[in-house]
Amino acid sequence: MKFKQLIPSLLLISVFVTLVTTPTRSEEMSSIEVHKRIGADEKSDRFHQATSLVTKASLVKPITEIRRVSEIERPVKSASMLLVQSPTPQTSPSSQVALITFVKANPTNKGLEVILQTSIGQKLQLLNRSSGNSFIADIPNAQLRLPGGKVFSFRSLKPIAGVSEITVTNFDANTIRVMVTGEAGVPTVELFDSPSEGLIFSVASAASTAQQKPQTQPTPEPSQPQNQTQQQTPSANAEEPIELVVRGDIDGYRALDSSTATRTDTPLRDIPQSIQVIPLAVIKDQQITRISDATRNVSGVSPLSGYGGFSDDYTIRGFTNPNLLRNGFTTSNFFSYGANVERVEVLKGPSSVLYGQIEPGGIVNFVTKQPLSSPYYAADLTAGSFSFYRGSIDLSGPLTTDKKLLYRLNVAYENSGSFRDFYHQDIFSVSPVITYKPSENTTLNFEYEYGRRRGLFDRGLPPGSVFLTLPISRFLGEPSDFLSIDYQQGTATVDHRFSKNLQLRSSFSVQSTFDNNVYTQADGNIEPDGRTAPRSNIINRNRRNEDYSWQTDLIGKFNTGTIAHQLLLGLELRRNTDINPNFFGGDVASIDIFNPVYGARPTGTVEQRVFGTRINTTGIYLQDQVTLQSNLKLLVGGRADFVFSDNSAKIGDGNTTNSNFYDSAFSPRVGLVYQPIEPISLYASYSRSFVPNNSTTASGVSLEPSRGTQYEVGIKSEFFARRLSATLAAYDITKTNIPTTDPNNTDFSIAVGEVKSRGVELDVAGEILPGWKIIASGYLNDAFVSQDNTLPVGRRLENTAYHGATLWTTYEIQQGSLKGLQLGGGIFYVGSRIANQSDPFTVPSYLRTDAAISYKRGNLRAAVNFKNLFNVKYYDTQGYYVVPQAPLTVLGTISVQF
Repeated sequence: MKFKQLIPSLLLISVFVTLVTTPTRSEEMSSIEVHKRIGADEKSDRFHQATSLVTKASLVKPITEIRRVSEIERPVKSASMLLVQSPTPQTSPSSQVALITFVKANPTNKGLEVILQTSIGQKLQLLNRSSGNSFIADIPNAQLRLPGGKVFSFRSLKPIAGVSEITVTNFDANTIRVMVTGEAGVPTVELFDSPSEGLIFSVASAASTAQQKPQTQPTPEPSQPQNQTQQQTPSANAEEPIELVVRGDIDGYRALDSSTATRTDTPLRDIPQSIQVIPLAVIKDQQITRISDATRNVSGVSPLSGYGGFSDDYTIRGFTNPNLLRNGFTTSNFFSYGANVERVEVLKGPSSVLYGQIEPGGIVNFVTKQPLSSPYYAADLTAGSFSFYRGSIDLSGPLTTDKKLLYRLNVAYENSGSFRDFYHQDIFSVSPVITYKPSENTTLNFEYEYGRRRGLFDRGLPPGSVFLTLPISRFLGEPSDFLSIDYQQGTATVDHRFSKNLQLRSSFSVQSTFDNNVYTQADGNIEPDGRTAPRSNIINRNRRNEDYSWQTDLIGKFNTGTIAHQLLLGLELRRNTDINPNFFGGDVASIDIFNPVYGARPTGTVEQRVFGTRINTTGIYLQDQVTLQSNLKLLVGGRADFVFSDNSAKIGDGNTTNSNFYDSAFSPRVGLVYQPIEPISLYASYSRSFVPNNSTTASGVSLEPSRGTQYEVGIKSEFFARRLSATLAAYDITKTNIPTTDPNNTDFSIAVGEVKSRGVELDVAGEILPGWKIIASGYLNDAFVSQDNTLPVGRRLENTAYHGATLWTTYEIQQGSLKGLQLGGGIFYVGSRIANQSDPFTVPSYLRTDAAISYKRGNLRAAVNFKNLFNVKYYDTQGYYVVPQAPLTVLGTISVQF
């Protein structure tokens, strides 16, 4: 079957399988009657005074209330109405979006009560139904939000007898869903409201009080960082309440929403584009020591070894992107240590609609850790193979009693050797964050990060079959080679809500990178003896890259009739300056690759080369997220970019040459999401990207920017009561206007080159059963040259495997004497790919196996990770060069949290 026919066939099969395997259950729906909370002295009797909302056989009779005319909310029809300040909770109309800022669970003599803290609980509208063994209550016009505005979710596994799980989540942008799942049937749930406490769900245990054995108060689990769920089993003793608080929007291996794809908090199921999130839980379980390795869990993404090991590069859907995002700001690809990274988000496909000049394959966004409103203290110590040592601390909490001033501090240090000869590195990073909330509607955030790296510059091996016969430890440079990098970034953000319908977010970022490196690289042209490789020396001295960026987003919500809109209007101003003085250090004595002798010095003339680039970018973008119906959503947007580039070059004693370029481009995106049933989202999208070429033809005319165009369709599904999510996507990308050699004048280029990338991807993440987590992916990718003057049509794009797959899974024992013991393992498969296009060399495929074991007791955790368990010899690529990867590696970690 041809590849073009394969995509629709797979999609059709997937739709059929998904619909067939999704159980269809009859659901009953009704409004919920909210009972008034009885006084504290009558607490033990109130369960007998209220009618049960749900039993195994029936639901409560619907109650209809007619609101007064003054209580009816009118849709916003003018811009002036957006500026009206939100009323205080005491005077809020019933239609106000209620903010639930705190969720806790208290044991009772009948079972358990879950409290959603809000001051307007009596005004909430609720709809309930049963589905299988689950009681489900939807609360329209309500959201789970921490005092700082961060979304969060709540979860408790097997809290009482007869109940397997209780979850409280943001179902969509305006709805909270409460789900109580019974082990044998629909649990009995009663509902109360209390002016002092909020909305209360009382869940009855399947066992009577007399049947329950007395339990003592369990030892509280340590406070969790922002993305983790505290899971404690409530005691049957009602004297001391057990608080279950969740401080993040990610539960285990599965993320519910992301801001990378839309710059707004949007559920992943409502985004018409493939976006994958690797949360901190995966990073910790896999003991990822270089944050770029987290992307190995994502289909269609291959992290590259980086230039000399000091940059983070990725190939996504066949295209290598030299830029990254950090909290939504475009940044250079210099090495990122990642000690303060909360999660890694990968947006597949063109993203110029929000971020400007980006390759069409996709973008990686590092989201950093933010301050917590409750004290949190954690420390890790890791030691392992090849003299690896790393320690880190993570501290957070309030600085004032009113919790208006919060902080977070991450500090990490790493010192390690390597399986590579002469290799060593020394890394230090510190990243403080301060959040100040002067009022309920305004948040100020100040973030700083400093990173330093010292070590050996390792260029790897030239492409060629003879080099793959060498020991993976073989180093063909000089022991005196080195690299030195200092990285700084500061960000200030103001977030203000004028009203519930209008929000302004403005951020200013300053980034600076300073590096020095000296390295000796072997050339791929082996001499006739088959063992001698010529070498050259490169020196980069005092290279400085500075980036200034200002982003302002205005987010407004309004209705046009029954259609809801969330409008984003944004402006970005950016200046990037790069000064790169380097030297061609001359030739270095050749090296015998089988019996190397080191200590050679460069000979010949040293040639200085100074390159300078300054790029000024102005971007204006507009996006509308339209809810046509509750199950039909439209995303439409576009961005206009204006790019001014000044380039200078001086080689040797020659004159400085200058060149100036101006480019403008408009990048649109249109996407549609249709949800035929609740756990299924079908989507289709069209998007474009651009990258300036900064070169001219023989006649002096500037080349138009390279343009990428993508068509994507997919299915997003949820299983096991929304604990597991899956995304199946098919895409077709065409990149045009690629510079290629002018056949009439080989010193210049013409923009007639074209490449294509087509493929199918599957990503799965979440929890299958309590304690059993999984993250997996698989892909097929056909990326090839479709038009060029020098390269043959059909040649594959470099560093791009035709297929790959990953699987990582862990299981944590939930009860008994071994509770807290977790076992994990995974495989990472990457197919063969070529290292370069001009003289293609095929890098062989590989299958790497990892394993892990950990034990958590109280506030302590111990873990041992085995990477490359079967000591497979394999290689990654970096442009022209091939880089050997580590053999069997063992890492042991001790962690403590308070």
